[in-house]
Amino acid sequence: MKKILYILLAFFAVHSLTAQILDPAKWKTKIVQKSDTEFELIMDAVIEKEWHIYSQYTPEDGPLPMEFSYKDAKGNYNLIGKTIESPYKKTFNETFGVDEYYFANTAQFKQVVKVTNKNLKEIKVDVFYQICKEQCIQQDKSFTFKIPAIKIAEKEVTATGNSTVEGVAPNTTSDSLNSTMVQKVETINKSSETPSVEITTVENEKKPEEINLWFLFFGTLLAGILVTFTPCVFPMIPMTVSFFLKQSAAGDKKKGRINALMYGFFIVLIYVLISLPFHIFQSLSPDIFYEISTNPYLNIFFFTIFIVFAISFLGAFEITMPSSLANKVDNASNKGGFAGIFFMALTLIIVSFSCTGPALGAVIGGVLSTDGGATLLTIAMFGFGVGLAFPFVAFALFPSMMGNLPKSGGWLNTVKVVFGFIELGLAFKFLSMADLVMDWHLLERETFIAVWIAIFGGLALYLFGKITLPHDSPLTHISVGRLLLGLLTLTFTIYLIPGLWGAPLNIISGFPPPMSYSESPEGVGFKNTAVATVATGSLPEHAQYGPHNIIAFHNYDEGLAYAKKVNKPVMIDFTGVTCVNCRRMEEKVWSKPEILSILKEEVIMISLYVDDRTPLPKDEVFINANGKEINTYGKKWSDFAITKYKANIQPYYILMGHNEENLNKPVGYTPEVSEYKAWLEEGIANFKR
Repeated sequence: MKKILYILLAFFAVHSLTAQILDPAKWKTKIVQKSDTEFELIMDAVIEKEWHIYSQYTPEDGPLPMEFSYKDAKGNYNLIGKTIESPYKKTFNETFGVDEYYFANTAQFKQVVKVTNKNLKEIKVDVFYQICKEQCIQQDKSFTFKIPAIKIAEKEVTATGNSTVEGVAPNTTSDSLNSTMVQKVETINKSSETPSVEITTVENEKKPEEINLWFLFFGTLLAGILVTFTPCVFPMIPMTVSFFLKQSAAGDKKKGRINALMYGFFIVLIYVLISLPFHIFQSLSPDIFYEISTNPYLNIFFFTIFIVFAISFLGAFEITMPSSLANKVDNASNKGGFAGIFFMALTLIIVSFSCTGPALGAVIGGVLSTDGGATLLTIAMFGFGVGLAFPFVAFALFPSMMGNLPKSGGWLNTVKVVFGFIELGLAFKFLSMADLVMDWHLLERETFIAVWIAIFGGLALYLFGKITLPHDSPLTHISVGRLLLGLLTLTFTIYLIPGLWGAPLNIISGFPPPMSYSESPEGVGFKNTAVATVATGSLPEHAQYGPHNIIAFHNYDEGLAYAKKVNKPVMIDFTGVTCVNCRRMEEKVWSKPEILSILKEEVIMISLYVDDRTPLPKDEVFINANGKEINTYGKKWSDFAITKYKANIQPYYILMGHNEENLNKPVGYTPEVSEYKAWLEEGIANFKR
């Protein structure tokens, strides 16, 4: 059923769609060299909410305890002590009638070994554990630790075998802070282990989609108008307008004007109708849009389609709708009345598909990659339809304006080629989203920027007449408009170049992969002191370094427990690897000194990634209130946001006290630094009262 749903979505979206991959626990391994012969094997698990892994020491007659098996130890290495685990939680299980010790959100296990065989290259560890939610499943993992050939203080090793991790940020868990924090655990709801908290509904809250409605409308309106200046659409303006002018010339001017208005209305209506199925799908699953936007395979599909359309725009071949379909619709347009006008509008949309399809796909794909839902998509389609219909209606109502239209010629192909280069650039954005979600590191920040430099540099050369393509008319001179556009493109290309060495590139903030997803996360030549800081033991257990080295937890329970320990308020950051506005907030707002100091010193950050594809343990998988299976951490956090906060947008920030009460109204995308600072200060002040 799910596959059918995504197929239907792809059909209506023209280009692209998305879903999610499942997985119980996400593991990361590391080896720390203690001395010449002693090494500490560290295994970190990120557990999706509502799932939990049981301790080695869980009582008998309860769930199965975790077991570690160290392979081929005899003659190669000796175990020093037992496997040490991070603090577990304790709660009474009414089903088994015993106390159970378990880990929620995160867990860490350490084992010190002394190598006796100098030729030993690796150590293999098998881990058996039970992971539960409403039901329990057994898991087996195999980790391989590479023994360093040289003396180093610390070396991360990626686990091999069935423990391969996808999409995990570099492990920065501290070894030194062995927190003894104890968290009181309320009775666990059998359907979910999400913290049992009161749902808070925020009144009159201004959501990002509300803020951006007019921007979205006018942006898509402009896209629709620009599309009319393509070889597929522009020549049809005088042909279509003449039809309505003939009706006026026949003595019925009122009828001609009404029909022209109805023609525009039906163009808009058809595009709006394309968005309606998404409302149905959203009613079935509130987070369907984020699933669509983060599915790597559908993003790759987007990438492929955009590449094909871009190559077509550049002149390699033409993409057209089936002639049989176009002919049938055109014949239907010969009918009289409003039905005939409707089919005239439909004929325009079908015939012009080779030019409007890529632009329309960019509109749909762009909206689907945000968090506004079907409403934003409808507004976008409405704006695009109005933009496409506007020239036809305007010239039909005011025919004298036709004399101001430029004549058809080679400039139309130039417009099409420019669109082709833009489509090519957008294609790599979709590939980047797939790469981020899957953690392939094929298109890191430097590579992405290099690709854009090549694309827009090529566009600049084309506009200056240094590159010619098929169907180009002979170029004897460069028009002023073409020259100015070429200079603008060249300026943008030059602007991108410093990004190869770590420049922030705020103009395109959110489009390239984040700085952390690069060959040089802090810029070329920068010596990252975060690793050294970890070694000195300043990083809390289970925490990681986030953007700008802000200490962040990815485990709700552990983050809340640490906040109680240090007596600081919690800031929940609902975010996503592929969230554009999240990156813009991190790069443009969080980076400001007045904001950064607050985030580092006055709050405890809990970053919950709603597109985390790490599967939940099978025994922690559950069915939510909408009948949807929650089987990944990302789905879990998304469901948590929807259930508790009635929100499914990213970014979404909540300042929270130790009793899990809101300190002020949650906010979404807030690009104004002063506004965001005021919000932070308000919440912190309420916490201190």
